Amino acid sequence: MNYRPIVIHQLFRRFVTSTKISPKEARETIFRDRILRVDHAGEVGADRIYAGQMAVLGKTNVGSVIQHMWDQEKEHRKKFDELLPKYRVRPTVMLPIWNVAGFALGVGSAVLGPKMAMACTAAVETVITDHYNDQIRELMTHPDGNSELLKVLSKFRDEEIEHHDTAILHKAEDAPLYQVFSQIVKIGCKGAIWISERM
Repeated sequence: MNYRPIVIHQLFRRFVTSTKISPKEARETIFRDRILRVDHAGEVGADRIYAGQMAVLGKTNVGSVIQHMWDQEKEHRKKFDELLPKYRVRPTVMLPIWNVAGFALGVGSAVLGPKMAMACTAAVETVITDHYNDQIRELMTHPDGNSELLKVLSKFRDEEIEHHDTAILHKAEDAPLYQVFSQIVKIGCKGAIWISERM
């Protein structure tokens, strides 16, 4: 990733606030900011997806399963809501769009039936797990000052894996056009990650 323009902006911001910071510290701050911003956006999206699914399937036999996963996503979102101000990171400007898009994806997949809702969950959680793993590997190369974030990401990654496995157990792969639908959802998630990291 090309951090040079962002590093210059970060250094300028630090200069204006009279805080001395080295280029290395600026790069690490920018990296942490991007992680927090994109992960907060992802957890907002996940929260809204499950909200949409519960609006349709809440009173069905999979309602309690979705509710359990949703409760965990609410905790993830709450944690990132706390971490953003702690590290003085602004949320992505795309948050209002991700709110609507997440809810629409949740409702849309649920209207097509429980298997499609689970297929949606499996696809989303696959992308999020891979994304968390990439971030964890990167953070482990410079763990100084990032121990809290490493712990949070590792815990949340494990819960996302659990959600994926739960979706597979509930017949996600039996959904009509599973592979096609899964790829579409994955591409959408990867696009949202790319945008949220930069905006």
